[in-house]
Amino acid sequence: MTAPEVVLPEADWHGLRDAHVARVRRWTDPHQERRVRREKHPVLDFLFTYYSHRPAHLERWHPGPGVVLAGPSAAEYLRWPAYAATDAGVRLGPLTPGRRATAEFVLSLLSATASRPPRLGCFGLHEWAMVYRTAEVRHAAWPLRLGSAGTDAVVESSTIKCGHFDAYRFFTPPARPLNTLRPTREGQVELEQPGCLHATMDLFKWAYKLDPHTPSDLVADCFALAVDVRTLDMRASPYDLSALGYAPVPIETERGRAEYVRAQSAFTERAAPLRARLISLCRTLLSEVPVGTDHQ
Repeated sequence: MTAPEVVLPEADWHGLRDAHVARVRRWTDPHQERRVRREKHPVLDFLFTYYSHRPAHLERWHPGPGVVLAGPSAAEYLRWPAYAATDAGVRLGPLTPGRRATAEFVLSLLSATASRPPRLGCFGLHEWAMVYRTAEVRHAAWPLRLGSAGTDAVVESSTIKCGHFDAYRFFTPPARPLNTLRPTREGQVELEQPGCLHATMDLFKWAYKLDPHTPSDLVADCFALAVDVRTLDMRASPYDLSALGYAPVPIETERGRAEYVRAQSAFTERAAPLRARLISLCRTLLSEVPVGTDHQ
């Protein structure tokens, strides 16, 4: 079974491509300008350094499965092995075995995550646990709002319940025993839940892991959400980023925790349809006949 084909005239897909490039350059252009100036950004660099999708790749437009690009210029897409020429134009072919394995994992992870109720109220303490009782903080150019002792006191007076392995693995050694959960890479599918900010940001990762088979509008939607989530993540962190225009969410106070939960809940709602679209994409890709399969 293959996805129904839609043939896009050259003018139409050129317009979609140009609109995509214009959309993502609101993020990629400033990032490139900061790199030229050798200027680090404690909030936004994360989206291009922790995540491995380069700005130039984010700017590329791909239509996704079941779409044929018509017109002479469609031949430019044949430089990517995932594309093939047809009588009507150029379209994506099926996944290779290695990419099928990726799609199968993404489908299992996101389906499991979507099946669980969101757990709210972690209050972003993972960022605090990453600077607990250490002088080696990641964003050393920016002060801690409460100082080292005050930051440590918040950690010690809080219940830390981080279930995301890629956040937990950056905890300082003294902070790890304070976490009520012990997330592992092997247990990722069993533990991730939709209220987690990092699981929400990671929708961007799972979108680009399937590139170029992921429609670029979905990649951009996931990236836009990740930008907003990362902003909350760092506003609720122990760092004082007010000089950059990021007002703190003081999770050490009752008011700050309430603000955090409200924002966390809103992000959970925004993430749900994107997660559903990625799940649907994986099912579509996995329904296609794999590369190298005997059709007889």
